[in-house]
Amino acid sequence: MTLFASITFFQVCMALLTVGVAERALLAFGPIGMVGPKGWLLRGDVEE
Repeated sequence: MTLFASITFFQVCMALLTVGVAERALLAFGPIGMVGPKGWLLRGDVEE
């Protein structure tokens, strides 16, 4: 049995939900120097 065979659908869903909640919490409550327009986490001036 491999490592991936023991991972259930519920575990994958809970991991995605946890990452999403952590991202929203960080964006809402993180310091402005980290998540603001000139922060290092999100940049508003990125050109594609």
